[in-house]
Amino acid sequence: MPENESDTSWEYSLHIPNDLRAVTVCRRTLRLILTMHGLIGLVDTAELLAAELVANAVRHTKGPAALRVRWSAEVLRIGAWDADPRPPEPPRALERLGEAEEGRGLALVRACSDLWGWQPLSRFGNRGKYVWCELARAAG
Repeated sequence: MPENESDTSWEYSLHIPNDLRAVTVCRRTLRLILTMHGLIGLVDTAELLAAELVANAVRHTKGPAALRVRWSAEVLRIGAWDADPRPPEPPRALERLGEAEEGRGLALVRACSDLWGWQPLSRFGNRGKYVWCELARAAG
């Protein structure tokens, strides 16, 4: 690997079908991408965040989805696109989740990322949304 590769900006996109097995594919692909770019310290948290974003995209919509991973200026942005233009449900406070099986995804994203958000998208006549989060590389 070049000495300063982690200083170089890069981006990957993975288009996925509406299939829950895509969550595992995305996690494993993300682990490989981050390892190859020397960002192993971000892998565990990034995998959790990507899994939550992709799971939401697949569970709560009917169309295809995509995972996008971008590294720029020491910040990793992970995002999931889906074909549903409706905003995501606001995340609940982690303390209020209890034993609930549903509704934890964005609460975990909010708790484990440095920043998160969403935006509506329209491309080639298709509407949807992009839900994203960011992780900054820890100093050290």
